[in-house]
Amino acid sequence: MTERDPSKGPAPHDDKAVARERQVHDLHRLETGQRAEDFPAGYRVAGLDTSTRPDPGAPAVSVAQRGATGRRTATGRARAVRQRRRTWANRFLGLLGIVLFLGAWELLPLLGIVDARFMPPASAAIADLFSKLGDQVFWVAVWDTMRAWFLGMVIAVVSAAVLGFVIGSSSVLRKFTNSTIEFLRPVPSVALIPLAVLVFGVGIESALLLIVYACFWQVLIQVLYGVADVDVVAMDTAKSYGMGRLARIRYVVFPTALPYLMTGIRLAAAVALILAITAQLIIGTPGLGAEIARAQSGGAYVSMYSLVLATGLLGVIINMVMRAIERQILSWHTSIRSEVK
Repeated sequence: MTERDPSKGPAPHDDKAVARERQVHDLHRLETGQRAEDFPAGYRVAGLDTSTRPDPGAPAVSVAQRGATGRRTATGRARAVRQRRRTWANRFLGLLGIVLFLGAWELLPLLGIVDARFMPPASAAIADLFSKLGDQVFWVAVWDTMRAWFLGMVIAVVSAAVLGFVIGSSSVLRKFTNSTIEFLRPVPSVALIPLAVLVFGVGIESALLLIVYACFWQVLIQVLYGVADVDVVAMDTAKSYGMGRLARIRYVVFPTALPYLMTGIRLAAAVALILAITAQLIIGTPGLGAEIARAQSGGAYVSMYSLVLATGLLGVIINMVMRAIERQILSWHTSIRSEVK
């Protein structure tokens, strides 16, 4: 018996071949840009390359529907469901880590591994922290700490951002200041404590000196990297359109450097809290650090650990707020958009 020529279409009464032929016909109509209502349910109007259109012997699902990996591509709703599951899984793992940490802390003094006088159980510290929520002295200390943090952040971010854009926009200034920046940047802020006490005493100015010095370099270096990452072609195009220096900074340099700037601000926020607590611990500036030192010197170790927990909670809240601000400002950037896909 002679073999039938496949170019003449499927053989009569061959249901599978007829279905494949119909699919090829539908995909051909899809490629030619016909109306969406003309297609079977489940098809999306999109341009398909000729190489993605299956021949009569191709599987029921095309390469375009399966993707490069051979797996069926997910719809937007399926991706959203997977993203929510991944988010809840990450939250569960984070919560599990906290529970394990507190459990280990609870067991160490109860099992006698450490002296319970100097390291009370976590339950005692947490209970003392809740009792402090109704104490006015505690909230005054929190206010003093957050005020030093906020003022230091504002001074550091504004000054570092302005100098970063000015220095980064000039190759001469960048070369002129490079050695000075590399010399001053590694100097630890705590090394300036004697100078801060001699000049400003034990007031908030001493804490601001340490905070500004530490956060300034975090933001400045990121801004310099961001300005250096500006596309040369984009700058030349802006010049060819007659844009001045300020216009180029606003429309070309600033959008490129903004993700770097936000990263520097987020890193500086954590550093600022660390330096604020450090200044209060060592110098005696009013705040949570001074309260921790006072509790330690008075032997109130449960209160000391509860205040340490309060500083940790402040750090978590600050980081969450800065991440939310970063996502809001950089919602157009690919690094942020990829997090929500």
